[in-house]
Amino acid sequence: MFRNFGLGAERIMGMDAATWARHANPWSGWSRVSILPLFAVAVWSRVWIDWWALLPTGLVFLWAWLNPCLFSPPASTDNWMSKGVMGERIWLMRGEDPVLAHHASTIRVLMLLTLAGSILLLAGLILLNLPLVMTGLAVAILSKLWFLDRMVWIYTEIEEERDLTRTD
Repeated sequence: MFRNFGLGAERIMGMDAATWARHANPWSGWSRVSILPLFAVAVWSRVWIDWWALLPTGLVFLWAWLNPCLFSPPASTDNWMSKGVMGERIWLMRGEDPVLAHHASTIRVLMLLTLAGSILLLAGLILLNLPLVMTGLAVAILSKLWFLDRMVWIYTEIEEERDLTRTD
């Protein structure tokens, strides 16, 4: 179920091989962490600027969509964020692979936690409840970072498997 969601999001974002290579730039990955907090401030700004809040909210969605395309491929992928992004691509492409099956339940839990945090965030934004917004942000961002850590693990496993099967 979640794998299909990821593939759908990948299509909506226009993620082809070249875009994934640019998204593996750690600047792209780390700057995407800003999306939920920026979204929260943009939506909350309706308190100050009324319907004009749609403008910063739209800009946040534009940032989310453009972000993977704005950076060049990294000079090196020997860093946590690049490995996490590449692991996510591997997971989306090979999520049914028996080699990766032991990750599926953890990934489901992490995606559910991210979803729960996002729901808390949205509820807090609708109700203008700052503790709910902050809790939602914390849960969503921390579970997404944990998810990325799992993607690093997947990337590392696949690389080790490749090294073992390589016949130079």
